[in-house]
Amino acid sequence: MSAAVHALPSASRRELAGPALRAFFNITGLWDLSAEQERVLLGSPGRSTFFRWKRDLDGALPRDALERISYLLGIYKTLQMLFPEPAQADAWVKKPNQAPLFGGRSALERMLGGQVADLYVVRQYLDAQRGWA
Repeated sequence: MSAAVHALPSASRRELAGPALRAFFNITGLWDLSAEQERVLLGSPGRSTFFRWKRDLDGALPRDALERISYLLGIYKTLQMLFPEPAQADAWVKKPNQAPLFGGRSALERMLGGQVADLYVVRQYLDAQRGWA
């Protein structure tokens, strides 16, 4: 999806901003994340920008933020498919994981590394668990 996000013209990115931000904050609410964790997942925008996005659920999102949200949506969707109970799927991101990718840390800790690649590898791991890799 990242290539598609990078190919979007500015006007299309603006149209996607509202739905993307609503989905993002709905998911992070289910995961009970702090504002600081949300900021990191979005690429650490300035505090005023972040809180404006959170308040208005709109704005000119940079490609990087849309790409990050895209990965997060994929992670959420795949977790909902892998686990029979939504609460179990939502709790997974905070549970310690012994898979080599996580080394005993949670997927959330990995995703909070700050790089787009941190989201990508979690998404890739889950896709492999689902049999899509």
